Amino acid sequence: MIIELNEENFQKETNHGLKLVEFYATWCMYCKRQRIELQEFESSDIWIGIVDGDESPNIARKFNIDGYPTFVLLKNGQEVARFDGFHDKSKLLNRLMAYMYKD
Repeated sequence: MIIELNEENFQKETNHGLKLVEFYATWCMYCKRQRIELQEFESSDIWIGIVDGDESPNIARKFNIDGYPTFVLLKNGQEVARFDGFHDKSKLLNRLMAYMYKD
């Protein structure tokens, strides 16, 4: 499941549970490649939020995003991990698995 996040819905959508958020920019070539990888998660139970850093600069600033794509893993609204740069599907899954069963 992929959810478009913005300044109106970000806090509500990310406040509870384990949430993976990708910060991207429409002009970023790596982000375009990353979107192809993320589309493979579209019909899965894995929750992925996407934030256009140009359209929601306050959220990007809050998380000190200085490059795209950047993934931030949130647990109950708090950052627990960060993955910078392009990640293929298997690499993303491996990183997520490390946090899925942690308390």
